[in-house]
Amino acid sequence: MQNPSDPAEQLDRNSGPIDLQDDLEGDTLREECGVFGIFGHPEAAAITALGLHALQHRGQEAAGIVSFDGSRFHSERRLGLVGDTFSRREVIERLPGNAAVGHVRYATTGATILRNVQPLFAELNAGGFAVGHNGNLTNGLTLRRELVLHGAMMQSTTDTEVILHLVAQSKRTRFVDRFIEALRTIEGAYSLTALTNKKLIGARDPLGIRPLVLGDLDGHPILTSETCALDMIGAKYIRDVEPGEIVVFDEKGAHSHKPFPPKPPRPCIFEYIYFSRPDSIVGGRSVYEVRKAFGAQLARESRVEVDVVVPVPDSGVPAAIGYAQHSGVPFELGIIRNHYVGRTFIQPTQSVRELGVRMKHSANRAAIEGKRIILIDDSLVRGTTSKKIVRMMRDAGAREVHFRLASPPILYPDYYGIDLPDRGGLLAATHTLEEMREIIGADSLAFLSIDGMYRAMGEPGRDPANPKFSDHCFTGAYPTHLTDQSETEPSPRQLSLLAEAS
Repeated sequence: MQNPSDPAEQLDRNSGPIDLQDDLEGDTLREECGVFGIFGHPEAAAITALGLHALQHRGQEAAGIVSFDGSRFHSERRLGLVGDTFSRREVIERLPGNAAVGHVRYATTGATILRNVQPLFAELNAGGFAVGHNGNLTNGLTLRRELVLHGAMMQSTTDTEVILHLVAQSKRTRFVDRFIEALRTIEGAYSLTALTNKKLIGARDPLGIRPLVLGDLDGHPILTSETCALDMIGAKYIRDVEPGEIVVFDEKGAHSHKPFPPKPPRPCIFEYIYFSRPDSIVGGRSVYEVRKAFGAQLARESRVEVDVVVPVPDSGVPAAIGYAQHSGVPFELGIIRNHYVGRTFIQPTQSVRELGVRMKHSANRAAIEGKRIILIDDSLVRGTTSKKIVRMMRDAGAREVHFRLASPPILYPDYYGIDLPDRGGLLAATHTLEEMREIIGADSLAFLSIDGMYRAMGEPGRDPANPKFSDHCFTGAYPTHLTDQSETEPSPRQLSLLAEAS
């Protein structure tokens, strides 16, 4: 949800010191956020904080909660992890009320500044309005320019603020109609949780690209990005919010609105490959079982004679289990992940930075020395981390190192909320399979086929005329208009002179 081309953000990024953790994690997929909302519960803020803990994997840069106590809204937005702020009693006590929305955020580029942390809040003529957004608007920059041209004063660099202004400018009488009118204007991917002084609102884009589910805790409705957040608080899963649906909860009960013409759903395939927690159910499918099926399909398509199957933790573990179970090759934890790597460790020299991968991953020599191993990972972006891991395996005594990816080659950038580089930064888009194998240093390299990915999802294969998922990163078949990408105007220079202490 952050404008990836904002000059002030880019300047901040390019002028600052290089963080070792950025180097270690620059070769991975990132999604921007997770959302949570609850209505009518006397401990709404505390429940929201617990839900955000469960969604922490969807964003680690910042977290925020807005609550409503019947007369006033209360907001706490902070940089850092959920537990850094919202595990403290005094913070929760500053968020009274029986309704709340929360958000965890990952900043796609540049510095994270406090005014970008969600939920965003605005005082409208109808009252307060807080909104949290998972996804990315593909016409957000275009709408932003139009709004600024007509006098809007933007306070953040997120496309989510566009939604606030569109709602504010609507002339409709009922708030839900104003909200719907705003959604008719935007394009791209979004799951939204919003709070007014009377309602909790959830909305999902017409293609259902980003997930949103409905739950119930002791008769109180919950909206959240994943079912794992419901499990965390002991809530019951009710159903997925349907693509294009707007759900509203108030004192009179629940209301559903479907203002968009129905379209075949196109949920994001990366929710299954990487983003969602393995214990979540997405679109009626167990993420864990799907990832195991990816691994089993890999074993069918590109099996090689090895002694052990080794996952690249943590995201490669379920696929590696599936590969091992189907192939009969033993599964071993040949790599141990350190879960306690902080984000403040800065090394001054590149030679020392090269050792940094060992801060996050360490070889388990007893499991791999003298053996032929196959490494299983979820995906490959730039290849820098994969290269370091292969080298680590060889240094630990592996006789052969084969590499398998439980997804197809990533050939195209994403514009719906995944932080991916342009095509020039994607290894598979700029190199042949053999060139990638040489760069990584593996004895063999193979990816899951696109049809194999669909078969692992229970489909007969990919139907080009009617793909069941948003798979544009592999195919280039973007499911919506990419209005901002066709624009030639420079991005608006919001916050060009303002740096905010955090």
